[in-house]
Amino acid sequence: MNKQIFIIRHGETEYNRKGIVQGSGVDSDLNDLGRAQARAFYEHYQDEPFEVVLTSRLRRTHQTVEPFLQRGLPWEQFEEINEISWGELDGSPTTPEILTIYKRVVGEWRKGNLAARHGNGESGEELGARLHRFVDHLRQRPEERILICSHGRAIRGMVCLLLGEPLSKMDSFGHNNTGLYQLGLQNGAFHLQLANDTRHLEAVEF
Repeated sequence: MNKQIFIIRHGETEYNRKGIVQGSGVDSDLNDLGRAQARAFYEHYQDEPFEVVLTSRLRRTHQTVEPFLQRGLPWEQFEEINEISWGELDGSPTTPEILTIYKRVVGEWRKGNLAARHGNGESGEELGARLHRFVDHLRQRPEERILICSHGRAIRGMVCLLLGEPLSKMDSFGHNNTGLYQLGLQNGAFHLQLANDTRHLEAVEF
């Protein structure tokens, strides 16, 4: 079976705009720009024959794909593709101190120490374990054209796993709000076709 997987990050929220830590502990809504980004993505891809929409359990992903859901496309939610939890840092402004913590943890992941975490936040290993469950499920699904809406760090990990790359390479994959990753499955292996593509946003005023 050949599959086409379309993975987008949610549209902008006020937490994004203000630089506030927004992990799985923050269930925010899209702001006006985020809704415009979601509409632009829909207008660009509305003729794509998606068979199902898969999102995280957080509202910002639901709102991003809402135009597709209004058409009656089947929709399922998965906690496995929620954003990573930053624990007590979720909801905090990005101060120099918090940026230092973030850089330390992510730097450890890049070195292969996926057990690294801050406080009661998730480790790279824990994120990877739940993403593995989702990817295994995705491979077994019967649909051939699937739209997924998730979150920045989760998408970085998901794309790594789909391509067979170690999670230490997560930061090789950038993410803009509604940036699109498209992957094709052929002969049992996923191949990257688009990476963080934002051409649909050309008409959106930032």
